Amino acid sequence: MNMLGMTRGRAMRTAAGLACVAGLMSWGTLAAAREFQLGAAQGPICAGITFGATAGATAAAPSTSSVPAAAQPSAQASSSETPAQRDARMKWFREARFGMFIHWGLYSVPAGEWKGKEVGGIGEWIMNSAQIPVAEYEPLAKQFNPVKFNAKEWVSTAKGAGMKYIVITSKHHDGFCLWDSKLTDYDVMDASPFKRDILRELYDECQKQGLTMCFYHSIMDWHHPDYLPRRAWDPRPDVKADFPRYVEHLRGQVAELLTNFPKTGILWFDGEWENTWTHEQGQPLYDLCRKLAPGVIVNNRVDKGRGGMAGMSDAGFAGDYGTPEQEIPATGMPGVDWESCMTMNDTWGFKKNDHNWKSATTLVRMLIETSSKGGNFLLNVGPTSEGLIPPESVERLAEVGTWIDVNAEAIYGTHAGPFKKLPWGRATAKTEGKNTTLYLCVYDWPSDGVLRVPGLTNNAVSATILGGGETMARRDGDDIAIKVGNSPRNPHATVVKLVIEGEPQVFERPVKMGGDGVLSAMAVDAEVVGQTARFEGEPKNAIGWWTDAKDSVKWNVEVAKDGKYAIEVESACAPGNGGTYRVEFVRDGKAEAMLEAGVKQTTGWTEFARQIVGSVGLRAGRYELRVTPVKMDAALMNLRRVTVRPNP
Repeated sequence: MNMLGMTRGRAMRTAAGLACVAGLMSWGTLAAAREFQLGAAQGPICAGITFGATAGATAAAPSTSSVPAAAQPSAQASSSETPAQRDARMKWFREARFGMFIHWGLYSVPAGEWKGKEVGGIGEWIMNSAQIPVAEYEPLAKQFNPVKFNAKEWVSTAKGAGMKYIVITSKHHDGFCLWDSKLTDYDVMDASPFKRDILRELYDECQKQGLTMCFYHSIMDWHHPDYLPRRAWDPRPDVKADFPRYVEHLRGQVAELLTNFPKTGILWFDGEWENTWTHEQGQPLYDLCRKLAPGVIVNNRVDKGRGGMAGMSDAGFAGDYGTPEQEIPATGMPGVDWESCMTMNDTWGFKKNDHNWKSATTLVRMLIETSSKGGNFLLNVGPTSEGLIPPESVERLAEVGTWIDVNAEAIYGTHAGPFKKLPWGRATAKTEGKNTTLYLCVYDWPSDGVLRVPGLTNNAVSATILGGGETMARRDGDDIAIKVGNSPRNPHATVVKLVIEGEPQVFERPVKMGGDGVLSAMAVDAEVVGQTARFEGEPKNAIGWWTDAKDSVKWNVEVAKDGKYAIEVESACAPGNGGTYRVEFVRDGKAEAMLEAGVKQTTGWTEFARQIVGSVGLRAGRYELRVTPVKMDAALMNLRRVTVRPNP
């Protein structure tokens, strides 16, 4: 039997086994699913690319994803689950904060090259990027023999880095499975010379070392004969597809995973964006997971609610948490569970020519960033076809682990800090009885040896430098000042543990004029009001994804004295976008000054230009500075800053 027939042939031979494995399952919606439109998909996914039914990839338009301020990804499967029961189920995830993502499969064999040529894009998408037909891709299974794979070493590497759970690709979009599935021969036991159940070895080792084992499982499957839509470059007209039968196969494999590995922590779905997958299939798949494993956590990619790379879902869709990809939300989202997944270089699956590694400092600070906003950090490794985690990854993970050895309490079990912005770093928090512990993670060390916590009105109980002993904290006007000495204790981030009385109370200072009379309202300090616009960090440092005319941004500002002021806007706007907007200075609910201006066109979203949009008269005092669209095209602009300058 050739491999193209393996999936269907073995599934037919094991129909009775499927019924046994999935004894609790109901295929109720499969007949109805035949009536769903099997149209080509268009949806944002990896690395800012839109994929349709064909192999071609085009630049994605700005996301129209919504990120509700406090909308929990909907978990509808267990309507009887009380908030307390949900909290108990999510408890380990919220405390863990840090996990390892592993993308591994046949794509590690070509490692980014096909027929002697380097293939662009991410490694695990090479079948799509190089337009490799199934018949040409399948033989890679015979070359997949990772004899250096050692589950104990992998789990020890994750544990040494401070990671509390592992998520590995049980099956990626290419359809190859890393466990001994009874529903296909296209797996590591039957199609490869390795003939070892990789998932079983990792699962057992995680149990021994105290980590939680989790599985990524792709809904999309380029290999399976019944999956639709087919790629235009591999139509296989002689193989008739039956998508409802594929859904049955998918559910059967999910049942296998949850039955074979009963202590699975998370089922991490992906590939849900194609139009063949619907809410009417996603919700029952979530229900199935929770029925077979009541304690399992299921991400929001099981259903259709995810809003692009920002990763959050609207209400009404299944899934226990949001999944931002290759980004960290600009602000925390109280009451929302989420996890940012991130690569160490520019690919998820191994590519031998990708050497663009993030530094250990960057990785530590990304971990801090996610924790400071109440999220988890899922950091990826892409092992080689030999079964080795690249040494560059191992080295960086060891450095992260060394930092965590000293500063673990600043990460595990923490929640979002109370500050919108800190000039020197980030903060996480824990509630402990009547007091709150703030973990002040300092990146930029104060030159005078005194760390100032701005606007914190609570009384300080104690202050300690983790790895450096106790110190002194005192009130200094609106701030708390902590004596920290002249040198940081760690090059990545030094953590100062500050215990305060009660819940944190932070006075948000307005943006003020400098000694030269200039007021600079930066995007990072803005409050975004709306659904799509959000702050983007380096290299833009701007409010972007501004695709909804109802969105606006605002700052609290303070004008030092009466006068006439020029208003300068720094922005970027790619061709085909733009519009007009209004700048307002609002006091006591009324606009005391207002300007309208057209967006200045630039050559792209990272090419910023400054424009004087007019002059206004302002009285001394505090205002709400607002920027609001009046008329816009596809996207308004990337707004970096609004500057208020005294007229000459």
